[in-house]
Amino acid sequence: MSAITRILPKRRLSRWVGKFMHYRGPKFWARATVKSFAWFYNINLEEAEKPYTEYPSIGDFFIRRLKLGTRPVANTWAVHPADSKITQSAPIDDGTLIQAKGITYKLSEFTQDPDCDKKWAGGFFLTYYLCPTDYHRVHSPVDGDITSVRYMPGELWPVNEWSTTNIKNLFSVNERVLVEIDTDLGPVGVVFVGATNVGHICLSFDEQIQGNQKGPHIFQHKFYSPEIPTHKGAELGMFRMGSTIVMLYPPSFRQKFEGHLNLGPSVKVNGPLIK
Repeated sequence: MSAITRILPKRRLSRWVGKFMHYRGPKFWARATVKSFAWFYNINLEEAEKPYTEYPSIGDFFIRRLKLGTRPVANTWAVHPADSKITQSAPIDDGTLIQAKGITYKLSEFTQDPDCDKKWAGGFFLTYYLCPTDYHRVHSPVDGDITSVRYMPGELWPVNEWSTTNIKNLFSVNERVLVEIDTDLGPVGVVFVGATNVGHICLSFDEQIQGNQKGPHIFQHKFYSPEIPTHKGAELGMFRMGSTIVMLYPPSFRQKFEGHLNLGPSVKVNGPLIK
């Protein structure tokens, strides 16, 4: 596993997989492949916005929207941003986050934000892992205003259990996009982490920011003026395949809600983060 993963051309492979997933062949091909994909991953077709026969490719089905009202927004200060499994959740002490048992990574390297300690050190983080079975659009967990986005180019290692326990600084090495939302308790960070076959991160409010594109991969820090209002349950973006979201909450959030969090392990988008 280790040797094969290390030598694979992960960016190129991810683009090839993306092209295959979005191949739009004859209607019978689309219907057969989409239905087979849904069957293999035990996806509830009743939750999809449209009948499976209306999706022209597996890729289009993969980023399907849900029927209106399928995931009602909970009446708490913060909600879960995605259908997923919470793999880690802990205070951000000494500017350090937990990757796996005995393995940590630094907030400063992960965010590439010189002000990250002022914003999130002493706060709380949660890691959400999305598998292919899950709904793959990511929604805002809070009410607030989107102030900026950081695009951080990087590798596209898998984010499975093997990688999290074997690849040092995995989440700081992989490509990622940090969406910062200003709230009444301080800044909240929503970090999309790319992975093999998941490099194509897309934002719903800014089509110019996309992951794993051809050409040079350059760090971007984009401010919004005026800021972009958002609210709990509003769509922020999507993954083309399963990956990871890391949520960063400020110290004021930890002081107010620590000990009162609904940590799953399996959660649904818009479900209550706070008990």
